[in-house]
Amino acid sequence: MEKTEKSTSNGKRTKMLIIFTMVFLLIGGGYGVYWAIVARYIEKTDNAYVAGNIVQITPLTSGKVISVEVNDTDYVAEGTVLAKLDKADAEISLREAEAVLAQTVRQVTTLYTNDGALKSVVAQRETDLRKAEKDLSRRQSLAGTGAISNEEIEHAKDAVASARKALLTAKEQMKVNRNLIENTDPDKHPEVEKAAARLREAHLAWERTVIKAPVSGYIAKRNVQLGQWVNTGEPLMALVPLDQVWVDANFKETQLRNMRIGQHVELVSDMLGSRVKYHGTIEGFSAGTGAVFSLIPAQNATGNWIKVVQRLAVRITLDKEQLADNPLQIGLSMEAEVNTENLGGKRLTGTETEHSGNSDTQTEEDISSVIGRIITANTDRQ
Repeated sequence: MEKTEKSTSNGKRTKMLIIFTMVFLLIGGGYGVYWAIVARYIEKTDNAYVAGNIVQITPLTSGKVISVEVNDTDYVAEGTVLAKLDKADAEISLREAEAVLAQTVRQVTTLYTNDGALKSVVAQRETDLRKAEKDLSRRQSLAGTGAISNEEIEHAKDAVASARKALLTAKEQMKVNRNLIENTDPDKHPEVEKAAARLREAHLAWERTVIKAPVSGYIAKRNVQLGQWVNTGEPLMALVPLDQVWVDANFKETQLRNMRIGQHVELVSDMLGSRVKYHGTIEGFSAGTGAVFSLIPAQNATGNWIKVVQRLAVRITLDKEQLADNPLQIGLSMEAEVNTENLGGKRLTGTETEHSGNSDTQTEEDISSVIGRIITANTDRQ
């Protein structure tokens, strides 16, 4: 009886071991297949954070703040007025520059008008000289007859010399005037362009008393107050365009071997959890590790040395539609998972990236029209 029970117990134990071994082998084999097909291509890190542009709003001119139009967390569109400075001084400088331009245009236009007048003067002086020379010649021809005294001849010679000197003076005056206007038009004269440049400068200072948003985004770190005096370049607030964020994932150097630009990345935010998976692609790799760009870089050639695995920032772009549906703020923690199976991309781009900046063409058009109006109005008066 006891032998039968022991035999049955041993049989069950053996059967359980066999089942356990088979399950273990199946699990091990399944994981091996999963590792061979998927896992060996995956590189993960939880050292990843949302990054983005932080646009510092700084005044380009000094002045007293008379209006602050926004607060922290406000969303503003590009071109929205953020703050205003007192423009009284700028207004005075602008009107003075307009008056200087008008005066300069009149002075330059007078130079062109004088050219014709001086040309007429030269012609008149040439006529006077020819007449004086004829009078002298006629008197000299009558000198032997006794009809003309020597005194009259000397007076005639003096008249010729005076006419010749007057002609020379007139020609010099015309030459000086022409040197001031030669090879240029009234509206392109150096003096006019100099005054126009001063007007542009004054108009620009006047425009800069109104501080506008250079991009669309959210206001952060507003530290400007009404009545405050601000200087050029002083930070007033920050503007963060959250539709342009990316992720900086800091991978160990041992994980970078098979990473390439363009590889697919899945990301999970600590804020939203695994219910939202972001899809992104590797855009590029930092030019150096974090230790190189730290405030006090490591000096590995001095003292005792301990090898520390370095990390390199990998920039990951996010899907814009997902980002619009589930916005992220800069600085949030992320978990990144890179699929390195596709090795067709490059480690470095090797090409230059073109950057285009915004230019305020409206301001240039406005001041150009003002300059043109002043030049036309003061030219037509002549």
